[in-house]
Amino acid sequence: MNELAGMGAVPARLAAQADTGSAEAEEVLPHNIEAEQQLLGAILTNNDIYDRVASVISEKHFFDPVHAKIYEVASARIAKNMQATPVTLKAFLEDHPGLKELGGPAYLAKLAGGAISSFAARDYAQIIYDLAIRRELISLGKDITAKAGNVDVSSEPKEQIVEAEQALYKLGEQGKSETGFQSFLRAITDAVEVAHAAYQRDGGLAGVSTGLDDLDKKLGGLHRSDLLILAGRPSMGKTSLATNIAFNIAKAYRRGTLPDGSEGTVNGGVVGFYSLEMSAEQLAARVLSEASEVPSEQIRRGDMTEEEFRRFVTAAKQLEACPLFIDDTPALPISQLAARARRLKRTHGLDALFVDYLQLVRPASAKDSRVNEVSEITQGLKAIAKELDIPVVALSQLSRQVESRDDKRPQLSDLRESGSIEQDADVVMFVYRGEYYKEREKPGEDNLEAMATWQEDMERLHGKAEVIIGKQRHGPIGSVELSFEGRFTRFGNLVQPWQRDGEEY
Repeated sequence: MNELAGMGAVPARLAAQADTGSAEAEEVLPHNIEAEQQLLGAILTNNDIYDRVASVISEKHFFDPVHAKIYEVASARIAKNMQATPVTLKAFLEDHPGLKELGGPAYLAKLAGGAISSFAARDYAQIIYDLAIRRELISLGKDITAKAGNVDVSSEPKEQIVEAEQALYKLGEQGKSETGFQSFLRAITDAVEVAHAAYQRDGGLAGVSTGLDDLDKKLGGLHRSDLLILAGRPSMGKTSLATNIAFNIAKAYRRGTLPDGSEGTVNGGVVGFYSLEMSAEQLAARVLSEASEVPSEQIRRGDMTEEEFRRFVTAAKQLEACPLFIDDTPALPISQLAARARRLKRTHGLDALFVDYLQLVRPASAKDSRVNEVSEITQGLKAIAKELDIPVVALSQLSRQVESRDDKRPQLSDLRESGSIEQDADVVMFVYRGEYYKEREKPGEDNLEAMATWQEDMERLHGKAEVIIGKQRHGPIGSVELSFEGRFTRFGNLVQPWQRDGEEY
């Protein structure tokens, strides 16, 4: 190590900083040149060490740009199953101006001569990584200070807090401010891991199960980083279906050891629910109604028999530990919604996010048209899904043009401000209950023939709902039939006629 130091291993530009007065010396960023030198030496001596440290550091984590370049060239050669030694790297680096300052190609040989033993390589890599994160934190702190000091009408303090929190969250989650490009090999590896996890999981789902079997088969579960839109006219049961799915995910939550050996969610998930329309108490009453099988209006009035009240209390106790978090703050701006989701993931974890509903979210700033505002909101929700790597389910209203058609089944063009919603969403689903519309078509008592036909239709439609998948990036479109119990606002799996005798096909 002393020999390395004597070689002028610390560039003159860095040494000059360290030798200046105390005020300027404080500006020297955290680094450990010796650790970088010895780790690089170990890699150049034994290329197998690279595999141990590649998951910890990249060239961006080195403080000295010359060391970063050496690591970059070495890793590129090793990735191609070629030797990375002082001799093989000489041709690629001998004209590098920074290396010339350190003594030229002879510096590579000195690095190899000062190598550490292989068992300590990962510890040294961790030291280099930790110091790089500290430098990132200092850089972020300076950016925050500079922005706060620049008093500008267009830059509100609240917006600066959200930006700072977002940058810190990215640094905390990924260890770096920007992910940048990744190789196709890395992307393929991730895709294979997802498929392998789905293969091993019961039911073969790639995503989080909704608890509704037929819907899962069509969607493959709720996929990470997807934005799913659940739309419908009033009284179709959008909120009911969303709360049912959210409750099913939270109820199935289990932690355990993941395939890569780390701790995490192995089933179900932690759920965040933004209820911009209903209060948290009203939403909780709906979930309790479903779980206890006591009609929600009876819960509100307190009109329950002793047996019903016992079921209600038992359900409430069982749900106490359910990881379902509700935020009922009205008119949340999209930036605040994102900041709170990040905070929830950091403190409790987060595996799925629900927003009820999209049109009640506020844009970060006023736009010249409602279409542009909704576009900002949908893009923001998609950004949350990708950043936090979770499915985001956003509810949406439909325009009234549905009511003017004979066939009331909704379609993509019925989405309010449909352009941006349809474009940004990975999945668009519509909730449709034919029973709701058929009830309003009841003929007069004197028309016996029409009444008989109406009653037949009502019997056929009673207790049934349809989820129409109008768009899906990773799968087929089509309809899924579900059961619907209006008294408990509960959607469920529909038992098909051939399954009633206990037979399965």
